[in-house]
Amino acid sequence: MAARDYGQYSGITRAVELVGERWALLIVRDLLVGPRRYGELAAGLARIPSNILATRLKELQAAGVIRRAPRSRVIVYELTAYGRELEPVVLALGAWGFKAMGEARDEQVITPASMTMDLRSAFQPQVALDLPATSYAARIGDAELFIRVNGSAFDTIRSEGPVDIAFATGPAIHRLISGELAPQRAIETGAVEVLHGRGALLDRFASTFHLAA
Repeated sequence: MAARDYGQYSGITRAVELVGERWALLIVRDLLVGPRRYGELAAGLARIPSNILATRLKELQAAGVIRRAPRSRVIVYELTAYGRELEPVVLALGAWGFKAMGEARDEQVITPASMTMDLRSAFQPQVALDLPATSYAARIGDAELFIRVNGSAFDTIRSEGPVDIAFATGPAIHRLISGELAPQRAIETGAVEVLHGRGALLDRFASTFHLAA
């Protein structure tokens, strides 16, 4: 039984009953990046009360969206095949919400999982297909991402390795992705600091990851 029953017989109603509770979709978002231990989920969603996290995990398990699985002597939470079907929905919601983000507030943070999913929403595979394979190291606030783009595919990895360009920025990353802030202007104003590699590659990043606000 879902936590909420809206008393309507429709697919959208049922979907909202299953994943519409507060924090539920953010848990799904983080698990779309990869399996997580309980503590990793709690750390990535710093404001979620522990009792709410435990309740949401139980509800999502009961709905068949996630499952507990043993990995190297620890228990992780991962999406089921049914849960992974939510990926295009989450990406579409991310693109839709991007239009209404506005300026970041001081208390708002960017996590590796949230930024990874924003990049998935913004990824332009047809553009990337015509560009050379490129690796990026992006330090975005407290989040560090290593991004590899090769043809029409990209992935983010946690381990550090050789990259074509490394840069540091903050919430301005969203203005870069939207096109509101040109790459060269971002460098000139200090909104983006190039730490390694050619600054011209920031243009490639902004072309590869673009989402109109």
